[in-house]
Amino acid sequence: MVADITEESQVEMAVRAAADGIGRLDLAVNNAGYDGEYQLTTEYSTEMLDHMIALNLRGVFLSMKYELQHMVAQGAGVIVNMSSGAGLVGVPGFSGYTATKAAEIAMTKSSALEAAPHGIRINAVCPGLVDTPMIATLDDQARKSLADAHPLGRIARADEIADAVVWLCSDKSSFVTGIALPVDGGYSVP
Repeated sequence: MVADITEESQVEMAVRAAADGIGRLDLAVNNAGYDGEYQLTTEYSTEMLDHMIALNLRGVFLSMKYELQHMVAQGAGVIVNMSSGAGLVGVPGFSGYTATKAAEIAMTKSSALEAAPHGIRINAVCPGLVDTPMIATLDDQARKSLADAHPLGRIARADEIADAVVWLCSDKSSFVTGIALPVDGGYSVP
């Protein structure tokens, strides 16, 4: 189902459709976001910031709001929010993005504390740079520079991020809630 996660009624309808489709909602992965363009804070577009807040923060909030209603009613569930390693560190030229991703981590932690008594776990994954079609368009020097920013010396593969999400959704992580898991090749360590 296609839905605009910045629109509450659409989010509510999409979550209901998912839950009604199988009779319950056991897992939810909230993976949508916008990083904008490089702009110094003094030049940062208010419109770009508003769009990031709407998508990166409000969208995750609305998704969790309706996912949790179903999960609380059934007494179990797992939510994974896709945040960013940028939410753990500062990134020059991306102050709005880092702010929304840091707020998403804080919201994940608060919601995890609220949901724990209901048998629900909520965590965030914080990827570093991932080899996506957008990264593939960069020249070799730009790719090398980005890879070198990660202590492991490379950019993540998408399956490495997916593996972390699958682990957090599985019973293998049954005693893990409220964390922001960096999957970033050490980027957030220094």
